[in-house]
Amino acid sequence: MAEISKIKRRKMASNKDGDENEAVTNFREYLRIPTVHPDVDYSKCVEFLLRQAQSLNLPSNIYYMAPGKPIVIITWVGQKPELPSILLNSHTDVVPVYPECWTHDPFSAHKDNNGNIYARGAQDMKCVGIQYIETIRKYIKEKLVFDRTIHMSFVPDEETGGDLGMKLFVGSPEFASLNVGFALDEGLASNDDSFSIYYGERTLWHLEVKCSGTPGHGSLIHENTAGEKLHYIINKFMNWREQEKLRMKSCKLNVGDVTTVNLTMLNGGCQINVVPPELTVGFDVRLSVAVDITEIENIVKKWCEEAGEGVTLEFMCKSAYIQPTSLTPENPWWVTFKNECDKMNLKTKTYIFPGATDSRYIREVGIPAIGFSPMNNTPILLHDHDEFLNEKTFLDGIDIYYNIIKSLASV
Repeated sequence: MAEISKIKRRKMASNKDGDENEAVTNFREYLRIPTVHPDVDYSKCVEFLLRQAQSLNLPSNIYYMAPGKPIVIITWVGQKPELPSILLNSHTDVVPVYPECWTHDPFSAHKDNNGNIYARGAQDMKCVGIQYIETIRKYIKEKLVFDRTIHMSFVPDEETGGDLGMKLFVGSPEFASLNVGFALDEGLASNDDSFSIYYGERTLWHLEVKCSGTPGHGSLIHENTAGEKLHYIINKFMNWREQEKLRMKSCKLNVGDVTTVNLTMLNGGCQINVVPPELTVGFDVRLSVAVDITEIENIVKKWCEEAGEGVTLEFMCKSAYIQPTSLTPENPWWVTFKNECDKMNLKTKTYIFPGATDSRYIREVGIPAIGFSPMNNTPILLHDHDEFLNEKTFLDGIDIYYNIIKSLASV
């Protein structure tokens, strides 16, 4: 990896797997713990993380914002603990798998001859959690000390929205006691030689439009039917979608720069020859950080009024606008992060994250956060079959974090 040639390389550690690096062995052990939705059992994951804390000789705490949803915090106290701390966040849960579509067992952490490690969570995001741990382990072995306290947080429920994890945690006295000044969280892999950096997220809406109308026999032409109203609503949303598609293409924008609109659910009807009294359509909308959310909501409400009587709008999820993290010289955290990337000759690109992560909850309480997963030249396979990460990329990531976190802890 030429762009990090200046980084001091890790020494290989001998273990039961021969010449496999100890960090890789820990990574693979973590991947074999099936913290998979639905009905996640986090007990073995917590045991694993507590063992890691013990191996580092660092204190740990377990908090429950909801039953069965453990949040593990491992803390390395700084020389000046009164200063705002650094939070290294990762989530412990992973999305479901279709084992029949995988080349290898998705919880075996199989490593092939090329060093590719296959497992659910290899990219999203158990790699980052272990990279944090191994970075701190390296500091401790080298007897380094920093002014700022570093907390590693391992949170549940991110893959189902974080409602019972980080969303509750950031409003708790336990989180306040961490005195967080800056946070690192997950990013995405990059297909090319660049590293992706995420500084904000779009506003998430999940909404449902219910259309009521005249029911009757399918052989007649009724007035004021639910289908006519549904047709009007779908056209409005799909035209909006098409406009954003064209804007992204013509302006050469990334998906995080535009508003995405997707029809995701249709419900209604009981029999093919019966005109239903009610039809419902659901949309997943991710609003660009550049739009006026109130204005957009008023437009959608107007569409519902125009569609006719008996059309109602309901938000299943209606996130508030959250200010992105500033990427200006006035933000010392960003300046420090970027300077370290430049020193390592890393090619970086900044983005608005296309999906939703726990970073949004951290930013919502006024804490700057950067999403960053050091995986370049890697296909983006989160939530996909045969998710994998190469062990060299994984180890290079530890070296990258080594320099970045060291500098952040000294801001």
